[in-house]
Amino acid sequence: IEHAILALKAAYDEGVRTIVDVTTMDLGRDVGILEEVSRKSGVQIIACTGTWRDIPRVFWDVSPDIIAPLYIREIEEGIQGTGIKAGIIKVANDKGGVTPRGEIILRAAARAHKATGIPISTHSWAPERVGFQQIRIFEEEGIDLNRVYVGHSNDTTNLDYLTTLLKKGAWLGLDRYPGGRADGIDTPQWEDRTRTVAKLIEAGFGDRIMLSHDWSIPLTRLNKIEMKRREDANPDGYLFITRKVLPLLRQLGITDRQIDQIMVYNPRQFLTGT
Repeated sequence: IEHAILALKAAYDEGVRTIVDVTTMDLGRDVGILEEVSRKSGVQIIACTGTWRDIPRVFWDVSPDIIAPLYIREIEEGIQGTGIKAGIIKVANDKGGVTPRGEIILRAAARAHKATGIPISTHSWAPERVGFQQIRIFEEEGIDLNRVYVGHSNDTTNLDYLTTLLKKGAWLGLDRYPGGRADGIDTPQWEDRTRTVAKLIEAGFGDRIMLSHDWSIPLTRLNKIEMKRREDANPDGYLFITRKVLPLLRQLGITDRQIDQIMVYNPRQFLTGT
C-alpha cells in the first residue's frame, strides 16, 4: 500500500489524475486497498468488474445469464459490500483466441453492459488478431461497439488490423507500454508502438485511441526478485508515457491538442458514453 501511494503521488505530481484498474476479482482485486491508495495519493481510481483469462471452474459450463447478474450487482450495488461501484467491465482472451469458456464470459459481459450501460475493456492478443473474434461475439450480442475497448492492441504494429477494428466502431487500447516483452514473447519496442500511434492519428483516428501502461508495472503477486526486475525495466512506472511517449509523439509532429485528445477527452468520452 505504501509503495502504491508513493508511486501514484509521483504520478499525480506530473499530471496524472485518473487511472483505470482492470484487476478483476480472480486476479486479487481489493477495493479497500484501491480506496485507501486513491484517497492518500489524490489519483482517482476506477475499479472494474468482470473476469480475466483464467476462467474460474464454476463458470465453465454455465449460461452467460448466470454470470451477468454478478457483474451487474457490482456495477449497481457495489463491490464486496463497500458501496464502491465498478465503472468498467473487464474480460480477457489471449493466445489461441476465444475459447468456449472465454466466449461465455464475453457474452456475460455484453449482457451486463446492455443492462447497465457500463463500457467493456478487453484483454486481447493482437499478434493473432484476437480482437476480431471478440468483436464478432459482441456484434452477435447486439451491443454498440462504441462502448467496447479492445485492449493490448499495440502488441502489433499491423495498421490493417488496427484500422479495421477502428472502422468497425470499437476503441483501441494502445495500453501495453513500455513494451518489448509480453508473457515471454518479443513484441514491438515502445518507439515502434509510438510511431504506430502517430500513424493512426495522422490517418484520422486520433479520436478513437487511448494510451496506457501494462507490462513492467509492479505486481504484488510477484516475488521480490521479479518485482525488482520489472521495476528496473521501467523505472518511470506510471509516468513512462508522460516522460517518454508523449515527447516522442511531439517529435513526430503530433500537437499538444491531439495529445490532449487521446489522453483526456477520449477516455472521458469512452467511460461516460457522452
